[in-house]
Amino acid sequence: MALERRHLRGDCENCFGLCCVALPFAASADFAIDKNSGQPCRNLQEDFRCGIHNNLRQQGFRGCTVYDCFGAGQKLSQFTFGGRSWRHEPHKAKQIFEVFPAMWHLHELLWYLTGAAEHQAARPIRQELQAQLEETERLTCLDADALLELDVAAHRAKVNALLLQTSELVRAEAPPLKGDSRSRKKKVIGRGADLMGAKLQGADLRGANLRGAFLIAADLRGSDLRYADLIGADMRDTDLSGADLSESLFLTQVQLQAAKGNADTKLPPALNRPEHWNSKKPATS
Repeated sequence: MALERRHLRGDCENCFGLCCVALPFAASADFAIDKNSGQPCRNLQEDFRCGIHNNLRQQGFRGCTVYDCFGAGQKLSQFTFGGRSWRHEPHKAKQIFEVFPAMWHLHELLWYLTGAAEHQAARPIRQELQAQLEETERLTCLDADALLELDVAAHRAKVNALLLQTSELVRAEAPPLKGDSRSRKKKVIGRGADLMGAKLQGADLRGANLRGAFLIAADLRGSDLRYADLIGADMRDTDLSGADLSESLFLTQVQLQAAKGNADTKLPPALNRPEHWNSKKPATS
């Protein structure tokens, strides 16, 4: 069984604004106001649409433009709760909001597993990936009570073991580096690497292990990130102008939305170029 990636992206038309209600946020650079969990955002309209959707960044809600539920919102709204919204059945609202994070985590794992299974290098473990993909999809079909009882962390640990194996297999196929590119790459290899503000313009990072790396405001203009593992990497304000991410591993739309880029940034086919990215060509040096 293989899932189409389009089902693993947020579809607001078929969701009851769950992320706008269930999730809390605090006034910051990403949000203009404070909001508690279970409290509808002041911009949420009666039809579950955002009243300032086209001007979120301008009005201080950049965090909303970065977020994606991996399809969890519509799955809960239309499948788990059968198209019955928290407004029409307020007695179920608390349960709906509490189960949303569990569904989100499962759908995030579906995104990673689907991507892993697509890689030719993952052939040796494709059966195991397929089995976990099917099991994770089965879990998303549980009823709300069962989802609340589910040990998501334990399931995530099983999946992560396979994702780590996939990463090793894919990164092993990265072309060999030449000259000082090899030593430069070694400096950034490692889970959770602190690369905040790092100057890596034009760097050859093919096959680099950037799992959980802090790439906040890093300069990766023109860098080659093919075969690099980017799962969990914090890419807020990372400059990806002209970078090649066409074969990056475990990249998400959330990471792209948080980063900067342009028309020359190369992306995997499953992901979209963010609307806020600059269309100008990257600077050269």
